[in-house]
Amino acid sequence: MERTLWDHLPLLVRSGSKELVEYILQALWRTRKTGLDPTEREIIRNMLQLPNDSDLDPLLVCLRMLIRRCVYESSSKDDTLKLFPDEVEPEYKRLLTLLLQKFQKEWQEEVLKERGQASGLQIPQAANTA
Repeated sequence: MERTLWDHLPLLVRSGSKELVEYILQALWRTRKTGLDPTEREIIRNMLQLPNDSDLDPLLVCLRMLIRRCVYESSSKDDTLKLFPDEVEPEYKRLLTLLLQKFQKEWQEEVLKERGQASGLQIPQAANTA
């Protein structure tokens, strides 16, 4: 059976902690324009105990896609949960939703600063997710 991008999310469990998943998301955001450099890729690959980049790449694509959708499309916890297809296990949905919501406002503000309000960029305002 063919694996989808979503089938790679369980690799995050290999990181061993929420903090390491958070580090990966922040690294992906920080390098959204340039891509991860070889050293950063190696750090993440080692954290996830993956033998090579071909095992890492689908997971990174999936996470970058989630980050983009969170920043540009979603505005609440419920909206973020809807980013995941049904096949994604609830534990991964919860973890990633928690972390994406944690950084969503900060990331949206960064995009607005980079592009400027006058550019017409439409980013939904984050709802209060307290």
